[in-house]
Amino acid sequence: MLDWLLDKSVVFSFDRTGFERHAKRFHESDLDVDLSGKTVLITGANSGLGFEACRGLGALGASVVLLCRDAARGSEALERLEREVPAGRFELELLDVSRVRDAERYVRERAPQVVDVLINNAGVLPSERRETEEGVELCFATNVLGPFALTRALLPRLRRSSDPRVIHVSSGGMYPVALDLSDWQWTRRKYDGTQAYALTKRAEVVLNELWAEREPWLTSSAMHPGWADTPAVRSSLPRFHRLTRRILREPRQGADTMVWLAACERLRGTSGRFWFDREQAPTHVVPGTERGDRQGLLLWQLCEELCDGPRDPVGRPRSC
Repeated sequence: MLDWLLDKSVVFSFDRTGFERHAKRFHESDLDVDLSGKTVLITGANSGLGFEACRGLGALGASVVLLCRDAARGSEALERLEREVPAGRFELELLDVSRVRDAERYVRERAPQVVDVLINNAGVLPSERRETEEGVELCFATNVLGPFALTRALLPRLRRSSDPRVIHVSSGGMYPVALDLSDWQWTRRKYDGTQAYALTKRAEVVLNELWAEREPWLTSSAMHPGWADTPAVRSSLPRFHRLTRRILREPRQGADTMVWLAACERLRGTSGRFWFDREQAPTHVVPGTERGDRQGLLLWQLCEELCDGPRDPVGRPRSC
């Protein structure tokens, strides 16, 4: 009863004490695995949750490819991983996931021929509206469109795996909002970075369900990490970080479910679900937010159009 009440409080579920309580129910054997021969791609891998997922999966024997936007930070992360996990196999590739053409070019020219796991972890929470070079609002481009394009481009290489998995890192911040595509470019209202972020994180969960429906051979999962003390939280939500820093999870704790979803053998074929601390979590807790899921097909079509549609002379989607 006490656990139920603490989980309903949100704070004492998403914080460090929540992880410590939930961890008592973990099965240690779930991660008693050898991932030798498996190839894992992780976006946003140079710090925070992505870095910890690299460390955890590298320690289990996987060959881990760090997909990072910044060369210096990526190199620093690679050196640290090689130092801290000397038996691990790590590789750095530069990729700006917010750019559809970058994602497609990476897959076409440099991606491994067989990919066992893709973790779409990279994300941004901008304080002001910005567009990518392709003319797409930055938050949507990084959190939704880029991961969609990368996942889609990698499907043939994922098919070559005996147990292909894609993991979408969402956020508990999506709970208060419904999927809403009415102004996804944020051109008709004042920009609100926190709201834009929440909407994209809701979109990730909806797309996860659609990936599971459309690609039944693929184990597609979404998760949220709770409240973790990461560089992204410190820079994007400074006030929130100041108020909660004493109770935030360690990055390792936030990344635990990412590692579990990538490695646990009994999850093979368990697709389309949303996870938190190694347990299935509801996708809706606020009444009315489920109404937006009816726009899922429109979201899928929008992403396809932005990836495939006509482009102007500098490569930007004309639909923007």
